[in-house]
Amino acid sequence: MSTELHAVMPVVVFCVGLAIMAVALVKGGPKQPPPLASINEPFKSVDTSDLPPIERYIARDNEELAYRRYASQLTRRRGSVVLIHGSSASGVSLHTLAKALAAAAYDVYVPDMRGHGESGKKGTIAYIGQLEDDLSDFLDAVQPAGPRTLAGFSAGGGFALRFAGDARQLAFDRYVLLAPFIHQNAPTTPPSVGGWVHVGLPRVIVLVILNKLRITLFNHLPTVAYALSPEAAAMLTPQYSYNLMQNFRPHKDYRADIRATRQPVEVLVGADDEAFHAEKFAGVFAEAGRVVPVTIVPRVAHIGLTLDPIAVAAIVAAVSEHAGEVAFT
Repeated sequence: MSTELHAVMPVVVFCVGLAIMAVALVKGGPKQPPPLASINEPFKSVDTSDLPPIERYIARDNEELAYRRYASQLTRRRGSVVLIHGSSASGVSLHTLAKALAAAAYDVYVPDMRGHGESGKKGTIAYIGQLEDDLSDFLDAVQPAGPRTLAGFSAGGGFALRFAGDARQLAFDRYVLLAPFIHQNAPTTPPSVGGWVHVGLPRVIVLVILNKLRITLFNHLPTVAYALSPEAAAMLTPQYSYNLMQNFRPHKDYRADIRATRQPVEVLVGADDEAFHAEKFAGVFAEAGRVVPVTIVPRVAHIGLTLDPIAVAAIVAAVSEHAGEVAFT
């Protein structure tokens, strides 16, 4: 090899690498997976005619974000519950569960997380960590009564775990994780989350590299798509940007999130959950150094956990710290 060619080779390799990264960034995004009936269909039977009106609070960036309040009509209230919806959804998806908790003497608050529903631009957020800031701003603005429980479903359960391991975790007295997404490589998660997601892996790999270099210019690009029906996609959030995908879940080191929790944590999951392996949750927490109660509700699938009467009763009991009192038949 000549001296001239030897000198040029690093430049050629660098340029080729840049070209490959550029192609992956532009063309390596997610593809829309086929609709998953087990996720889309159950909500069609939910009566939302008595849905509370949207209220709003102002976040630190002056954005008005949406939430719904289910005020208990009972005189002696038992505290408050903040419910976090799952991926692609909005707070409307937790209407059945919210009503049950309100009937059990809790004031219930169901925000549309930024990037969903009526909060911000659908499918994206400004920076990783903005969702935690939004939740803190919500608590400051609304001041839910104590004792407070944060309960999250699916991706919202993963986010609740993220917050439970955060320095601000004492803002809540209890955490209830409902079929939570832990990590794509956790034992609880089957490939593609049971067909629910498609990740644009080439784009994600490039964005991970760029973010390590503190280049966040392209974090608004979509990196994951959800198996929504066309009808649902028109109302919900069919894709997430890199920022939202990375924020609406535990951190990459989910074990560190688990180890950092100091408040009571409880997990509930349906025995027939098609998105996660129900029997693996206890082991994931134990392996990370935290033994938590895990309730597996028989004959209940993923979405059914927030809709099935027996599952909803189990969740109300967990929030009330009386999970052992629910008998499954």
